[in-house]
Amino acid sequence: MRVTKRTSIAMRLLMYCATNDSRLVTKAEIAQCCDVSENHLAQVINQLGRLGYLDTQRGRNGGIRLGRAPEKIGIGQVFRDVEGCVSPENCVADADCSCRFVAVCALRGVLEEATHAFYNHLDNYTLASVMRDNPAMAQLLQPLRSVA
Repeated sequence: MRVTKRTSIAMRLLMYCATNDSRLVTKAEIAQCCDVSENHLAQVINQLGRLGYLDTQRGRNGGIRLGRAPEKIGIGQVFRDVEGCVSPENCVADADCSCRFVAVCALRGVLEEATHAFYNHLDNYTLASVMRDNPAMAQLLQPLRSVA
């Protein structure tokens, strides 16, 4: 299964916020550390803020932090919220829903079952569980020091 760029950015953003939970973090530092464009990041921040995963504060002393405890952020639900639900009427293998065989194709059911299994497996994990006992990841998610 392929994860969209938006979901990849969302997970890196949440992991960054979880690692730096003692302070507000900025969009610029996240973009630099996670190697993502600030424009894409802003869209994801907005979406995760609306969904309650993030708290955002505007202004000079503003920034971003988790809106829930990492133990309360289920990976499966984040993926569902960011990826969007897979519709049973459409084939998950056909992004633009243009396949003329979709009404009779048995592969559609197989792929739908695999997608549900994928999300159900992710439901076993939280942001806290994927961050726990991972000092190498925590080290990579520290703010980068600018070289002057």
